[in-house]
Amino acid sequence: MGDMSMVTQLGKLILLMLVLPILTGGFFCTRKNEMTRGNDRLIYMWVSGQFVLWTAFWIICVYGIFQEWFFLDVAYTFEMVSVTLAIMGGICDLCGQVREKRKGLHLFQFSKEKKSHWIFWILFAGILLFQLIQAVRMTYADGDDAYYVAVSTIAVNSDTMYHKLPYTGGTTSVDIRHGLAPFPIWIAYLSAISGIRAVSVAHVAAPLMLIPMTYMIFYLLGKKLFAGKEQRIPLFLIFTELLVLFGDYSFYTVENFMIARNRQGKAALGSIVIPMLFMLMSVLMSKLEERKKCGLAFWELLTCVMASGCLCSVMGAVLCCMLVGVAGVCAAVAYRRWLVLIPLALCCVPCGICVALYMFKA
Repeated sequence: MGDMSMVTQLGKLILLMLVLPILTGGFFCTRKNEMTRGNDRLIYMWVSGQFVLWTAFWIICVYGIFQEWFFLDVAYTFEMVSVTLAIMGGICDLCGQVREKRKGLHLFQFSKEKKSHWIFWILFAGILLFQLIQAVRMTYADGDDAYYVAVSTIAVNSDTMYHKLPYTGGTTSVDIRHGLAPFPIWIAYLSAISGIRAVSVAHVAAPLMLIPMTYMIFYLLGKKLFAGKEQRIPLFLIFTELLVLFGDYSFYTVENFMIARNRQGKAALGSIVIPMLFMLMSVLMSKLEERKKCGLAFWELLTCVMASGCLCSVMGAVLCCMLVGVAGVCAAVAYRRWLVLIPLALCCVPCGICVALYMFKA
């Protein structure tokens, strides 16, 4: 019975962290979205779908925190919303496949002429597997876990959000800075729905999802950087892995956050959200250079990425706006397309709301 229970819990976790995001990403599988045309469409669906779900969770959770909902109310509400989004996204993808006569989902695209480069993909997969094993095997209690993992555990055990001090267990009011960036509550949600302890989700399940997701974003970024020279993409990813493996020269490096502290929102901000913004800005630059328009799916995804930055950290709202703002001004000046600043500003609305709430509620 114990083994069956564990299998059921792991199955639920895979459903929450992999299946639902992939189905939700079906919203972006449109004819005008060039990122979903290749054999790497499944990767784009997984990454984009996770950002949509993070956005929905941020909206529901922040509203629930301000309205003093119980934690399980937020968890079950988001569960219903995420299942609904997954079903709708799956229907959109199915309709797109029928309309465009697409067949199958593949992870990577290998051309027949470049089979000699498969060794690089195998090497990349081997290093990634090594990192995943080490991230789980050598997990340790970071000092910030005393707050973030404790918040997740308290939410599951007491059915409250930010109303108990994680250090002492005493009663307190909502800390607005952490309440506006409830990434630990997302960890608690995974724990509550799957039945696995919050500390196990934070230290084991989160690395197994977030680290591969990081490399999938770098893969998409490599597709833009090396357009027409796809054989360089595995080398780009391998060098990225090497930088991560040997980047722990300081306690505060991005590499340390990615491997050892990815369960924390600020780690997801630096390793996932900001690289995704760089990828989207490179897509925007390419479109402006070619005098083409970005489809609605692009702006929707950019908005979701900005909102996901708010989920990770309140400072993320400011950093994301700064990055998009600087990129937008540079693009407008370089390509003389000043009107592009309007949709970019609209995509920053979630961050503006987050900052406004912080200023008026603090």
